[in-house]
Amino acid sequence: MPPAETEGREADARGLFLRAWGAAGDDYEACVAAHYLAPHQPTPEETLRWNQECPTRADRVGDERVRGFHASPHGNMGQAQLALGRPGPAHAHFRSAGGHLDAVPSGPYREWVRLCVASGLRPPTTRRGGRSGPC
Repeated sequence: MPPAETEGREADARGLFLRAWGAAGDDYEACVAAHYLAPHQPTPEETLRWNQECPTRADRVGDERVRGFHASPHGNMGQAQLALGRPGPAHAHFRSAGGHLDAVPSGPYREWVRLCVASGLRPPTTRRGGRSGPC
């Protein structure tokens, strides 16, 4: 992660990831750039847009390198849809994310995505308030 991201400098991080997006030489590199660019967007609409780009590019690559690039973006699309007041599409994305969890390597990241999916699939009255961060 670049220092801008870990230091919470959203605009700087967004700028660096946009540069990576512009420099991407193939769909794999574009997939990775979109994945890191998505959480640094100022609006749920833009977050949704970049999270849609990631699995679209992963599908174009179609090999093992991108196998784990579906659960997190779908979880993040679910969160963006909730922020936009669209619970139906949000639920569909959380279910899709859950269906891709096995492709995410074991470890803390996978557990973080699992927690995001589980939280998103809870009924609205039992969800914890606020967004805890990207999936």
